[in-house]
Amino acid sequence: MSRPPASAMAENPTAAPADRIKVGFIVGPTGSGKSALAMIVAERLGAEIVNADSRQLYAGMDIGTAKPSAEERGRVPHHLIDVRTPERPLDVAEFVAMGRAAILDIARRGRKALVVGGSGFYLRALRGGIFSGPSASSEIRAELEEIAAERGIPFLHDELMKIDPPSASRIQRNDLYRIVRALEVHRITGIPISIHQERHRFAEREFDTLTIALEVPRAQLYDGINKRFDAMVAEGFVEEVRRLVAAGYSPERAPLNSIGYREVASFIRGEITLAEAVDLAKRKTRQFAKRQLTWFHNEEDVTWVDAHRGAEQALMRFEEFFSQPS
Repeated sequence: MSRPPASAMAENPTAAPADRIKVGFIVGPTGSGKSALAMIVAERLGAEIVNADSRQLYAGMDIGTAKPSAEERGRVPHHLIDVRTPERPLDVAEFVAMGRAAILDIARRGRKALVVGGSGFYLRALRGGIFSGPSASSEIRAELEEIAAERGIPFLHDELMKIDPPSASRIQRNDLYRIVRALEVHRITGIPISIHQERHRFAEREFDTLTIALEVPRAQLYDGINKRFDAMVAEGFVEEVRRLVAAGYSPERAPLNSIGYREVASFIRGEITLAEAVDLAKRKTRQFAKRQLTWFHNEEDVTWVDAHRGAEQALMRFEEFFSQPS
């Protein structure tokens, strides 16, 4: 296919150049079956999987992240698994650089790339580039971090909610780094970071993409989340958290300040019972899944399939997508 004329590209900035690499995306809420579907599609198409779960990036965080097993990774090559230790949190720019490098490497070897995960912001950034924003201000950051130390991180999150509800709704209440960055960008530019990001969306699209999202009836999704957390506890999740905390990783800081790890750490410290930790983690996971569904339903260019009966539909769409020229 010949490259579209410049005028056509100007009218449609998301039009794909002829030489743009094709990349498949499989997304959805936690517990929806993304990994199982990805394995089916990857094996049928001879594809490799690029992880886009923000916690599976870290070595040692295995059970609590439902990381692919050694057997699954032996059947299908996986990328961006165990690329960091928890003491070195990865930001979205680093993730995009690593994800892009993995995709280019896969394409150079004549293979197909499937990006799989539920971390909406990471997936959006990899699909459409990221808004880098103004340079950091040490003065503003110091002021905001001092406020967080005095009044708590949730206080800053409440302040963010007042000026930028979209960002506050997707940033966890204890994610100090991202809360500070969002407030910092607003202070510097006078514009919420969510608006900057919306203006930027798709401005730097490097890949030709097809995104399949998994739809699960809410009751079934929540039941599956509850059962999965019980299974993780039975597999040794408490011991996993205990090892990570003993190694010096703080459940108050990323990436251990995520759902499941934080609640189990509270049990280990004797603050709550195990039953209370499990119930709290399940409830927060269900709430998180609901936010993920809202996020992906608001994304553009997403095709939804039934998680239980959609494997063949997803496979057919990916086969058609990868077989056609960009």
